[in-house]
Amino acid sequence: MYYVYVLASRRYGTLYVGVTNDLARRVWSHKEGHFPGFTKKYGVTRLVWYESYESIHDAIAREKRLKRWRRDWKIELIEAENPLWSDLYNILNR
Repeated sequence: MYYVYVLASRRYGTLYVGVTNDLARRVWSHKEGHFPGFTKKYGVTRLVWYESYESIHDAIAREKRLKRWRRDWKIELIEAENPLWSDLYNILNR
């Protein structure tokens, strides 16, 4: 399984779009600051949206499309499923 995900620094904060084959591990790594660069610099650690895919090719294609989206479209996508911008990482390992 592959995942396309959106992290946020806070509600309506800085957004980051990524792809991974292990969502819980990847988000944990972002939270721990293991990746130098954008997410660490801007404190982008809250998992606010994700989708799963069987194919890595489909996941990467979706990630690339989302990265080209306007910010307001990404916000609408997040709020359609997570209107409070809750950190979904807390429910991944239930």
